[in-house]
Amino acid sequence: MAGVGFELRRLLQNNQSLSGRGQAYAFAALIGSGPWVLSIAAILGIALLSTRQNFSADVVGQFQVSITCLMAFSLILTSPLQLTFTRFVADRLFEQRPRQIMANLFGALSLTLLAAGLVGSAALALWFDGSLFYRLCMLTGFVTLCCIWIVVVFASAINAYRQIVLVFLLGYGVTVAASLGLRGFGLEGLLLGFVAGQACLFFALLALVVRQYPGDLMVSFDFLRPGKLYPSLVFTGLFYNAGIWADKFIFWADPLAGVAIVGPLRAAPAYDLPIFLSYLSLIPGMAVFLVRVETDFSEKCENFYRTITRDGTLAQVSQARLELVQAVRAGMLVMLKVQGATTCLLLLTGPELLAWLGISNVSLSLLNIDLVAVVIQLLLLAMLTVLFYLDQRWAALSLCFLFFLSNAVFSWISLGLGPALHGYGFFASVALTAAVGFVIVLQKLNQLEYETFMLNPVTF
Repeated sequence: MAGVGFELRRLLQNNQSLSGRGQAYAFAALIGSGPWVLSIAAILGIALLSTRQNFSADVVGQFQVSITCLMAFSLILTSPLQLTFTRFVADRLFEQRPRQIMANLFGALSLTLLAAGLVGSAALALWFDGSLFYRLCMLTGFVTLCCIWIVVVFASAINAYRQIVLVFLLGYGVTVAASLGLRGFGLEGLLLGFVAGQACLFFALLALVVRQYPGDLMVSFDFLRPGKLYPSLVFTGLFYNAGIWADKFIFWADPLAGVAIVGPLRAAPAYDLPIFLSYLSLIPGMAVFLVRVETDFSEKCENFYRTITRDGTLAQVSQARLELVQAVRAGMLVMLKVQGATTCLLLLTGPELLAWLGISNVSLSLLNIDLVAVVIQLLLLAMLTVLFYLDQRWAALSLCFLFFLSNAVFSWISLGLGPALHGYGFFASVALTAAVGFVIVLQKLNQLEYETFMLNPVTF
């Protein structure tokens, strides 16, 4: 699924100038960041521009919390389908049967529309007491985001990086412009602008996928059939996304740290803003992740298994494994250097950044620990990617469950220890999970030949 990464790497090879390399990594940053990080940037941009022009701070806060909750619950709801559908698409591409993809995409979208519509309608009918227009905007936004998380599976598989970047720029450009243009209508206007931009993003992405993978059937649910649906991936996606949001939910629900913002929606502003700013710092690291980690490793991984299936000698298999390990090591080292430099720069300029955004310096210590924590989370994501390519699904599931459980427990403990230690629960969670993940990945890579030959069925 690293098709766009190969295109970007060819761009790097064909243009070795500083501007050419900058262009390639800029494309990779936009694509690798994905709608989640870019949505955070769009929300913060809308809030910053609105408050600078003396727009109601209360309405801006309600808008931010509404969108944050939509993102959180839409990611968690669709998480059981995201990874297993990604695996289904990857298997069909490996089998060179791409014409099955489009029908199953529409099947996955139909299932997503049904689940999101039912869950969203029930939530808005039972728990929300806002205006009818506000609730309709929330429902539409929730369903649209759920569909985006399914279609964005293809963002790194389509060999058209320029079109993908243009689609992202179009979607988020419309989001910011429409929200600012409609803010005169208050909270509902801001929400309507966000929904309009996300709808543009969804349909533009869908058009790219349909053009890339035409098919014969309209709707199919083959991805749900036994043998093609992997329960381990279902729970891996669920625990990973739930783990990302576990600390936020705990702080939102706390009567002291959290505050009611709009209806039943709560937030912990002192906790939320630093961590969302920290996630924006991942954009350079995600660029390197797409170009160097996922793309280089996927190529070496394919070469390793091709060497085995084409009757390679033991020496050739060992050499292919060595090249695979070197690709992992080199990719992670480059990613760590780039993200580490970005983090160090932000650590040094943290006070000025908070002052520019109008945030109290009280949040500086929380911002600093969050900046370090998201670097470790990026390393964890790279380790999970390695495990997925090696088909170590149960190892990935155990890591994601550890991440979810430890983040919930450590964040709850840090909440009771006072504001000075807020954020350290999240940091301890990703540090523990990454340490365990490092040991598991190292073990799997060292035993790769053994597990490939001895733990898989052999036919004659």
